[in-house]
Amino acid sequence: MNRLLGKGRAAFTLVELLVAILSQRKGGQKRSACLPERSHPAAGRPEALAPASRSGCNRRQPLCAAPHPGPGFTLVELLFLLAKGKGGQKRSDCPPDYRQPAAAVMCRPHPAFTLVELLVVIAIIGMLVGLLLPAVQQAREAARQMQCNNHLRQLTLAALNTETSSRTFPSGGWGYSWAGDPEGGLSWGQPGSWCYTLLPALEQNALFQLPADGQLPESPSNTQKTNIQTVMSTYVSVFNCPSRRPAQVANTKDITVRNGEMPSPSMKGDYVANFGAYRTTDSGTFGSGNPSISGPTTAEVTEMRQKKRSWTSFSSRYTGLCYMFSKVTIGEVRDGLSNTILYGEKGIDPKFLTDWTVDGVNSYTNDYCDFMGEGDAEITRSTYGGSYNSSNVFTSSSARLPLQDRYGYHDCGNRFGSAHAGSFGIALCDGSVQRLSYSVDPEVWHCLGNKADGKPVTLPQ
Repeated sequence: MNRLLGKGRAAFTLVELLVAILSQRKGGQKRSACLPERSHPAAGRPEALAPASRSGCNRRQPLCAAPHPGPGFTLVELLFLLAKGKGGQKRSDCPPDYRQPAAAVMCRPHPAFTLVELLVVIAIIGMLVGLLLPAVQQAREAARQMQCNNHLRQLTLAALNTETSSRTFPSGGWGYSWAGDPEGGLSWGQPGSWCYTLLPALEQNALFQLPADGQLPESPSNTQKTNIQTVMSTYVSVFNCPSRRPAQVANTKDITVRNGEMPSPSMKGDYVANFGAYRTTDSGTFGSGNPSISGPTTAEVTEMRQKKRSWTSFSSRYTGLCYMFSKVTIGEVRDGLSNTILYGEKGIDPKFLTDWTVDGVNSYTNDYCDFMGEGDAEITRSTYGGSYNSSNVFTSSSARLPLQDRYGYHDCGNRFGSAHAGSFGIALCDGSVQRLSYSVDPEVWHCLGNKADGKPVTLPQ
């Protein structure tokens, strides 16, 4: 390698390296063992002669008059030349003289990198990282959004399978003072929420059957109460939005459960059912026709069974598919399955994701276990966007439009929403999943929550 580079020349340029490769390899030519003569004594460029000691011959002969059969560049030599050419070293300003001994050439080497060059390289790397990080974050969020859509689709398909077997969509339960009980069945007689009713169709039948004791929900045994507590403290990941929080239990409000024990922490999901284009949930006493949001007492349930009276379904007020004591059939969705919302993401103040009370402020829409019955906008939400007057003209007032999660905004009650930027997910009754903008038209939003209003609606693209 000393013969190739010498000490008067620190490195080849890239052009010289390519010329050397092409001249030595292309066409099968071999490298000459003679060294080039860089200076010629005569202007007419006469044939230069080399000493016998340098040419390896017994007489003086022309330099490089004919190629010797010596080998070409080896791979190691080429890699070494490339490294020397790209290592930042600069070629010496001293002209090489191959006729002099190598030790006689004294040239000062130049430094590899200057401080300015190093700073420029660091700045370029920083710019590239700054450009790539947002793209990586967007790709991760897109993957989480796709997983969220898949969860909504699984819930909707499970609801359709449940409707096929029970002839009604899953009910909202008996109120927030009742937990799920397998003896209640899969229809309006189930005291637990629609989340609990869907467990068998979500391949969680063992969890669904855990509280079974052969007794009616209003007559629970001690074993059933303990097992209901186990069910409510078990998290099922399909109810979780990966963009909002990890799939884990959260602290909940300590209330009296009529057929079980209230655990804390317990299961809290990120999806809700559509109870219709109505502003608020009804409240009152069970016997007066408007049930209390906490649900009937044990004595009231016993009385109802003894008198063989069915619980009133408030379909005239709740225009959706899931609410307290609901028993909506698929035939009642007269506006079309592809034009009516079944499930969707719910809006939550991020402050209450892990606890129902923070800094003395209580959450009134994210404080109970999702396996308990409906009662406080925990598992159902509204699509209220306004109202129609006598002339059938829609007026948007006090609209409950969907919201993106925001800290300190507690007015999320009865609203849909999500942690995603720009849009949120809804699942229609036909099993399809759509993304809607938070700025959806109030009238379109209002009609999507009403299963039989007769209003034509087109989903925004």
